[in-house]
Amino acid sequence: MSHVLAIDLGTGSCRAVVFDEAGQQVGIGQREWSHASLPGVPGSQVFDTARNWRLICECTREAISRAGIAPSEIAGVSSTSMREGMVLYDSTGREIWACPNVDSRSADQARQLIASGDARRIFETGGDWVAITSPARFLWIREHEPEVFAAIAHVGMLSDWVLYRLTGAFVTDPTCGSSSNLFDLRERGWSPASLAIVGLPPEVVPPVLEPGTVVGPVTPAAAEETGLAVGTPVVVGGADTQMGLVGIGTVRPESVTLVGGSFWQLTVVTDQPLIDPQARVRTLCHALPGQWMTEGIGFYCGIVMRWYRDAFCEWEQAEAARRGLDPYVVMEEAAATIAAGSNGLLAVFSNVMDTKRWVQASPSFLQFDVDDPARSNRRAGIRAIEEQAAYASRGHLAIIEELTGRAVHEVVMTGGAAKGSLWPQIVADVLGVTIRVPVVKESTALGAALCAGVGAGIYTDLAQTATRLVRWERSFEPDPANRAVYDATYASWQAVYRRVLDLSEERLLRPMWWPAGA
Repeated sequence: MSHVLAIDLGTGSCRAVVFDEAGQQVGIGQREWSHASLPGVPGSQVFDTARNWRLICECTREAISRAGIAPSEIAGVSSTSMREGMVLYDSTGREIWACPNVDSRSADQARQLIASGDARRIFETGGDWVAITSPARFLWIREHEPEVFAAIAHVGMLSDWVLYRLTGAFVTDPTCGSSSNLFDLRERGWSPASLAIVGLPPEVVPPVLEPGTVVGPVTPAAAEETGLAVGTPVVVGGADTQMGLVGIGTVRPESVTLVGGSFWQLTVVTDQPLIDPQARVRTLCHALPGQWMTEGIGFYCGIVMRWYRDAFCEWEQAEAARRGLDPYVVMEEAAATIAAGSNGLLAVFSNVMDTKRWVQASPSFLQFDVDDPARSNRRAGIRAIEEQAAYASRGHLAIIEELTGRAVHEVVMTGGAAKGSLWPQIVADVLGVTIRVPVVKESTALGAALCAGVGAGIYTDLAQTATRLVRWERSFEPDPANRAVYDATYASWQAVYRRVLDLSEERLLRPMWWPAGA
């Protein structure tokens, strides 16, 4: 049996996953990472290409080892990554500048684009605002690091960087390429007008290849670093959310999906670019030709749960180690002892998306009852985090229903948040829809692996293969009693969030995140 490997670069971690040709996960390696800021540069976050490539190589070797296969049994390898993050190279191919998706150092430049009207023009062409996308970043580099700007010979996104490291070739695909916000969505290619706004010559952007296209073979140098076999075909994958949709068979218009990872993306697939005239949510190219996706993003939903795990859940981590479980399993067991509504505790973390002013309020828990520690405690905090992520998704669902003009009755949920039983049930109760969960939760990696399989000749068609291989684990129906609780609590959460956001915008409290141009 042939195998394929996907390399997945998330905001909070990287992983390599081996799948067999039936789509079964047989080996995985994972490393958590973070992105340091530059001293004296507010909002900056740096993607450390040297350190992070070493982590990726460790993951790749570990995944192959855990799969119990020889490197020669891998028929193809592909990549997927967080969107918006980018890597710049000089004429020798050396990385000279890189950032992850949440870098927001270019606030002044974003405001300039807004004031000039260029932000609106870019949005109408590229489907995204200038808050965390590359137009403002390129202007920042041109102003603050002119020697770097002058040296730019190649531009790429993060998943493109993996392909380059493996093959030495510069390419992109419509899903990650469009997250640069320098695309013409309707053409599924680079926008000459947007490139001109930021002063980039067309020759520095890479050719655009569709997912499933072979880029080239693994080079001897890359083989030595990663443990892959020399000559293994390297295949175009794509952006994390779009690959996640492919991994669960969401390859047809009108499908609605919630990808619950470091960020949460609630998406709808369309057969035309659906650009929100109010610029609340954003639109990107999907992985299939002739398809696009519009999404609302829950900022840091998974990152918040990881922070809470590390900051407060020592007991759950110790208990998980004693029982040989993932700490999140024990945390959900604890949260399940708390009733819907978290006994009045409200969590304020992820805001409902508005690309024009997507400020995230100061991280807060409100309304602890100090007279009742048995009900108002660490366990309630876990559940409150899960509920507030669902509240943000409910806000995004309302926008998508407004834009499409149709009610949604079923949402597919995937990603790390779908591994347990409590969080999907909370989402079903808060949204008031059926939640379907696939067997494979690493659907982003699976989507990239299917692209690798198409390029390697294992599969003939990406959409048909994705539809054929998806298997469903379970469904969650809304509980009427919990739904009633959440209808009332959601309205309270919206009002409370607005008040905390006011304090954050007045800088009386430090926002969880303040995007460029907000």
